[in-house]
Amino acid sequence: MAEISIVDAHHHFWDMDVLDYPWLKPGAEDHFFLGDPTTLRRRFLPPEYSEETAEHNVIASVHVEAECNRKMQVEETAWLTRLNERYGRPNAIVAHAWLDTDASESILHAHKAYPLVRGIRSKPLTSASPSESVAGAPRSMQDPRWLAGFRKLAELDLSWDLRVPYWHLEEAAIVIEAHPDTRVVLNHTGFPWDRTPKGLALWRQGMDSLARLPGVHVKLSCVCVPGQPWSLDNHRDVVLETIDRFGVDRCMFATNIPPDTVQIDANTMLHAYKAMVSGCTPEEQRALFRENAARFYRLELDCSTVC
Repeated sequence: MAEISIVDAHHHFWDMDVLDYPWLKPGAEDHFFLGDPTTLRRRFLPPEYSEETAEHNVIASVHVEAECNRKMQVEETAWLTRLNERYGRPNAIVAHAWLDTDASESILHAHKAYPLVRGIRSKPLTSASPSESVAGAPRSMQDPRWLAGFRKLAELDLSWDLRVPYWHLEEAAIVIEAHPDTRVVLNHTGFPWDRTPKGLALWRQGMDSLARLPGVHVKLSCVCVPGQPWSLDNHRDVVLETIDRFGVDRCMFATNIPPDTVQIDANTMLHAYKAMVSGCTPEEQRALFRENAARFYRLELDCSTVC
């Protein structure tokens, strides 16, 4: 198990000397939900990634947009392409584009010009808590302009990385069910932040809504809980529950580094993920750690060495 090859389905690179990341500037995101973001204010490139994951055999990785200045979203894709040319990583890119602006279609086409781009992460407007609603507001998942932009993803053969708080999962399921041609992967295990019985019940309700849609996949990542330590025992149940709901063939492990390193280092995290599914068959473990991500993001792996 220790030597299983891994396709990391979700991580980030950044270099503040190359691109602008407003959320990483001192004072801009001191409320970062995972904790103190000070340790994230450093360059994080493929050499740093390799060091962070040195105890594991990561053979490919997927970069998800890192919330750089939205005026630089295509520049981020171009920069990541150059990183791939120099370091061989990332192996696929999930880029950013707003779906509700006049420039949406042109931005999507600009990303499509880069062969590594496989999908888009565009966060819809969400509420601050389960007791609030933004339904129908501009950029919400009910906004006609946002929905028109969302339909462009399938037309351009781009997947959607869905990232919303757990209280918006049912809304997302309604959108996805109405657009079955769009390939979707839920980020970060649906964010089960609230581990109280009431919070977990609402998370489970949303996860059930998405799991009923056969085209929806899920990333087993960022199971962090604000204000609580990261441990295998704290997070095993939500990971295994998610696998039970979606099935082994629709789940993929991911590190979400560097953000998750606020709570845990990547090597320890990956060892814990492996321990969580140690009862799975070797075939199931390969699916969870490698095959599903490679299939969803259409990666070509060298089967002579890893299959």
